[in-house]
Amino acid sequence: MSSFDFALGETADMIRDTTQRFATDRIAPLAQRIDAEDWFPRDLWPEMGALGLHGITVAEADGGLGLGYLEHVIACEEVSRASASVGLSYGAHSNLCINQIARWANPEQKAKYLPKLLSGEHVGSLAMSEASAGSDVVSMKLKADRVQGGWVLNGTKFWITNAAYADTLVVYAKTGEGSRGITTFLIEKDMAGFAIGQKIDKLGMRGSPTAELVFTDCEVPDENVMGPENGGVGVLMSGLDYERAVLAGIQLGIMQACLDVVIPYVRERKQFGAPIGSFQLIQAKVADMYVALNSARAYVYAVARACDAGRTTRFDAAGAILLASENAVKVSLEAIQALGGAGYTRDWPVERYMRDAKLLDIGAGTNEIRRMLIGRELIGGG
Repeated sequence: MSSFDFALGETADMIRDTTQRFATDRIAPLAQRIDAEDWFPRDLWPEMGALGLHGITVAEADGGLGLGYLEHVIACEEVSRASASVGLSYGAHSNLCINQIARWANPEQKAKYLPKLLSGEHVGSLAMSEASAGSDVVSMKLKADRVQGGWVLNGTKFWITNAAYADTLVVYAKTGEGSRGITTFLIEKDMAGFAIGQKIDKLGMRGSPTAELVFTDCEVPDENVMGPENGGVGVLMSGLDYERAVLAGIQLGIMQACLDVVIPYVRERKQFGAPIGSFQLIQAKVADMYVALNSARAYVYAVARACDAGRTTRFDAAGAILLASENAVKVSLEAIQALGGAGYTRDWPVERYMRDAKLLDIGAGTNEIRRMLIGRELIGGG
């Protein structure tokens, strides 16, 4: 399928080509198994590391490629075109964990944690949400109490992507009262008092492992505090815009995957003596899918470029993932409809695309929260 040229530049095109080849050769053949068995393909991480995909937004001095969020979005898009669940775990590793460390860690912390995360030898994760603190994240209950030489953490985190496989986790905990009483910690999987709780069985994004974290008198040294003490909300919120922009790439990849299946199908499938693609209703459906994809691409790419220029806005980052996510759900449903009965079976991947697409109506801030941010900013007031 010919695609509109967004003139993103040679570097972005190179990242797309490299990631697309890797995703086609190594990820796509595993996608059905990843979903069916809820299997995390851990062996892909060093291969992606060798291509530099884990450190796209990390400075060259710290071992990364020194590129921008636009290139990161494109990599996430192409990985997710092959498998959205791999795209989600990749986004959590490379953006939510690595990018936050690259932006906030001190030189000693970067030297300790980044090399193995960038190579893919280690898997990264970020832990913000709790069972009773999702959209209202500041109401988190995980408590960090100061002791001699460090902190003791008690409580739980929930909905944590990559949790069961993560070697390094960026974790937010309460160290005081209100929004000015949260601190960011770098947690290692082998720390005493840290454990993985229940695994979460999800509708979609199967193969992107999600679990609970349990802290029971977990001792964390002072040198594992990342960023300012009681400044965790600033760390957290500063990363949300980038997280939303990068994860929106997942939805772009899902929409492209839908078109990858639908267009050949409607050319070949015959009814009433003609390919169903010759019928105007099907042509209109494909046209709507294509416009939904490219309108979302335009917004997401523009926001990613704004991130790179240091001029993004919180409400446009929310708007980009809102548009991409809602469009992806619609496009995946249309893909099922275009395939008819075949689309409702597991013999074709479009039902997986629909299950995967729905996650980002909820994750990285629900669509309701995104609309609240945008409306509040535009209208003003509380």
